[in-house]
Amino acid sequence: MTPQNDSSGFKTAQPSKSTAILSDVTAVILAGGQGQRMGGQDKGLVNFSGQPMVQHIIKQIQPNVQFIMINANRNLAQYQSLGFPVIEDIHSGYQGPLMGMLTGLTYAQTEWVLFLPCDTPILPSQLIKRLYNAATENQADVAVAHDGEYLQPVVALVKRTLAPSLEQWLNDGKRKIDRWFMQHRMIVVSFAEQMAYPPLMNLNTSEELQEFELLQSKINAC
Repeated sequence: MTPQNDSSGFKTAQPSKSTAILSDVTAVILAGGQGQRMGGQDKGLVNFSGQPMVQHIIKQIQPNVQFIMINANRNLAQYQSLGFPVIEDIHSGYQGPLMGMLTGLTYAQTEWVLFLPCDTPILPSQLIKRLYNAATENQADVAVAHDGEYLQPVVALVKRTLAPSLEQWLNDGKRKIDRWFMQHRMIVVSFAEQMAYPPLMNLNTSEELQEFELLQSKINAC
């Protein structure tokens, strides 16, 4: 996989046909937020096409990773009923996705930790393998997804050894995920052309959820 620089200045990776060994990857679904833009709902448990959003994510990633964890701070029994370890933020106070990431890096036992937001129920094909290949082939510490317009910093593969760095970053009062990524060897992987609808779309509001369900039903009917 050959890295190139895009117009944003980030180093980007081109697709590779090589197959990654994913036994050393733990996937952590970030579902620990307050869901303020969705009226305070626990977004991971909000239904999308008849199932909780978190369950859609699990079904897509389960064939490709050996370990899955769910980072949640409420409705723990409902998440536990899905059959995977549920980890609460190691520091309370709803401190944002970076705290969820630190929690995942702390609990995981594998070399790599994949982070995914609970409000992105449809993932690009080969997402995990492409991030893994990009990171390992370019000797990066972080591989982060790009949707063609924006960096998607909560869709990222991160080396577990970065936990102390992230803890210090948070202790210093810093919360910008991409700024922390840029302190390390980072590779960007574009998924701009992977899907019929916007890739890696976050469903932050009830209106976005309804619109995306309608769009998906139209595409599926074609």
